[in-house]
Amino acid sequence: MRLQDKIAVIIGAGQSPGVGVGNGRATVLRFAQEGARILAVDRSLASAEETCEIAKNEYGAIEIVPFEADVCKESDLAAAIAFAKEKWGRIDILHYNVGISVSGKDGSPTEITEEAFDLITHVNLRGCVMACKHVLPIMQAQQSGVIINISSISAFQRYPWVTYKATKAAMIEYTKQLAIENAEFGIRANTILPGLMDTPMAIDTRARVFGKTREQVVAERNVKVPLRHRMGTGWDVANAALFLASDEAQFITGAVLPVDGGGLVNLPR
Repeated sequence: MRLQDKIAVIIGAGQSPGVGVGNGRATVLRFAQEGARILAVDRSLASAEETCEIAKNEYGAIEIVPFEADVCKESDLAAAIAFAKEKWGRIDILHYNVGISVSGKDGSPTEITEEAFDLITHVNLRGCVMACKHVLPIMQAQQSGVIINISSISAFQRYPWVTYKATKAAMIEYTKQLAIENAEFGIRANTILPGLMDTPMAIDTRARVFGKTREQVVAERNVKVPLRHRMGTGWDVANAALFLASDEAQFITGAVLPVDGGGLVNLPR
């Protein structure tokens, strides 16, 4: 019960179609298992509701509420934060786990379109900034809070598509800014960098976009992972988020935590 009596807003609590569990859903389930009360936010209310049902039926969720919000709309994010504050009186954890790349038609520096750049930037970065904008006054007033933003090791690794890499790199520095500017209020802000993950968004989306089988995509990615040549899963990201959200990490802020099976260690120098 490491999150007992904690109120968490998890943005990106649903899941893309496919096999296995995504980072956002896994985080909801782990937080529920550890005693948090959760607002499960997603653009698909049906997917958020499905996550909530699993959390209640299989993970002992004490209290969990689905909420529909489009991260491209500041008003939706403000409404989600306001709902959680009104319902529970405080917000202890904001977890931003939304990001798109190939599904948003990302491209190379010479092929990226204005429409794709704007969409991916709005989802990956602007949504994060706007969610934090509305939760910070609440956390500042209560003199405590945890913000966890999900970036990617693509911020540092070679990555062919421009917008995902740029937004995930920007998220790291933005979160560091949050950490230092809000340390006096007792607010901690940290970034998790997933590596190659076996999740529906990472695998099934790529299989559809590039016309490959799921097995082909899995094999191509597994071989690139130094640790046991096997990708991580949503549970690996969820467990890292659980640690950062808990009081066990009370002296950690501004950190950048890779969850990548040694991917960053393997970068050429």
